[in-house]
Amino acid sequence: MSRMRKRDKPWVRDMVMQRVERLFTLAAAEFRLHPGLCNRYALLARRLSMRHRVRLPAEFRRRMCRHCGSYLVHGANTRVRLAGAHVTVTCLECGGRMRYPYR
Repeated sequence: MSRMRKRDKPWVRDMVMQRVERLFTLAAAEFRLHPGLCNRYALLARRLSMRHRVRLPAEFRRRMCRHCGSYLVHGANTRVRLAGAHVTVTCLECGGRMRYPYR
């Protein structure tokens, strides 16, 4: 028999989102001194959201590399280019490219 999934509690979603926001705030504050720690914060936020099935907001998803999972800061470890109707963000850690529409 398959296990039934427990009903999601609304306070769990709020708690997870608060924790994810806190982790990204810490990552932004610590990037210059400890870039490796920022990658760990981004990984923890992603794992937390996956465990509790909470979708990350677009602003947080765009701060993480889809390929290697590192924390992205424009100008420091990413290259941002405009091409047609898309913004192309290149991760300088792994070389992965992500495209986002901007119209």
